[in-house]
Amino acid sequence: MRLKRFLLRYYPPGIILEYERGGYSRTKSIDLLDLTPECVNQLVSEIRQSEPLITESRAEQVKELVLRLQQKQGQQDHHRFCFCKELKAHILPLTNIAFDKSGSRFITGSYDRTCRVWDTASGAELHTLEGHRNVVYAIAFNNPYGDKIATGSFDKTCKLWCAETGKCFHTFCGHRAEIVCLAFNPQSTLVATGSMDATAKLWDVESGEEVATLTGHTVDVLSLCFNTVGNHLVTGSFDYTVAIWDVASKRRIHTLIGHMGEISNVQFNWDCSLIASGSTDKTCKLWDAVSGKCVATLVGHTKEVLDVCFDLSGQLIATASADGSAKIFNAATHQCLVTLKGHGGEISKICFSPQGSRVLTASSDKTARLWDVQSGACLQILEGHTDEIFSCAFNYEGDTIITGSKDNTCRIWY
Repeated sequence: MRLKRFLLRYYPPGIILEYERGGYSRTKSIDLLDLTPECVNQLVSEIRQSEPLITESRAEQVKELVLRLQQKQGQQDHHRFCFCKELKAHILPLTNIAFDKSGSRFITGSYDRTCRVWDTASGAELHTLEGHRNVVYAIAFNNPYGDKIATGSFDKTCKLWCAETGKCFHTFCGHRAEIVCLAFNPQSTLVATGSMDATAKLWDVESGEEVATLTGHTVDVLSLCFNTVGNHLVTGSFDYTVAIWDVASKRRIHTLIGHMGEISNVQFNWDCSLIASGSTDKTCKLWDAVSGKCVATLVGHTKEVLDVCFDLSGQLIATASADGSAKIFNAATHQCLVTLKGHGGEISKICFSPQGSRVLTASSDKTARLWDVQSGACLQILEGHTDEIFSCAFNYEGDTIITGSKDNTCRIWY
């Protein structure tokens, strides 16, 4: 094995090693999720001991990279977002929005049966992806690559598209009911789809063939997520259960039982050790991803939990509820750190900024709000939509926000 070069990853902090083995170029990552300012030399020493590719001659270079990561992490986030432009994206209501990794493009799905690709900076429409015969509900880029788009529809199919040309590569047929969620694996070799037919399916990106049907849920599969390694998939269902699947064997490893209501969302944390699930039973549960055991039930909401997410480091969990509040919990102690109050309607979407210092919420009160994670203070109210905001997202750098509303528009905020 020969080390070729280092690549820096700011969010979450880490160093990517590009190396050569057997004539092929490969990569591996060193996660540095806890970058305390002291003891840089000790950290470099630990990295060297655990990673044979990093020899003594490379130690100084690694130290410089660690210092750069610490400097980036220590930067104060005082950015105030300004409304940039409004896009009248579709003639019928939007269903979803998603950025590519760089944030230079985003996509919108709609009841008008199309997905559209947009240039973030100019607001220009790059492509209209046409071909579905019903609502385009679930959409995703194959980040970090960003060269493919998957669309899942109420017509029971998923389509794979070229992000550069808008050409359709494959139509995945096989579900017996509407497709309501989908995801690429991190390697961009598989697409997972979840359907109201109570199954999830895995599809081969290259060949367009069905790889597996994951059966076991008794009603709709509403949410799914690959872990960051790509070896496990988690699914959440209206049957009150969460399932963990081994991607290689296509077998169910665990069924996570304990919720008393439908599952609204499921997520892995970055290091693949924990799974968070939100439910209409007003709770969020934390599960050990290896054993399948419930390690905590996060309570306090008075109505359904509609969304859950981890920050990129996996140290914090945010929950959004129909009670109009959001909460932030410590993933290790399970303590509620802050409650975010101020919205005048249910919060359907919540996400952390890449830096982890801000939280963004989207609400039926027609506003999105930006919150300080430490204090719980509302830093900014993003106003202007004339109907419920159902989706919001940060770009990779955390300096651009997109909001999607039932008023059929997207707003870009810089």
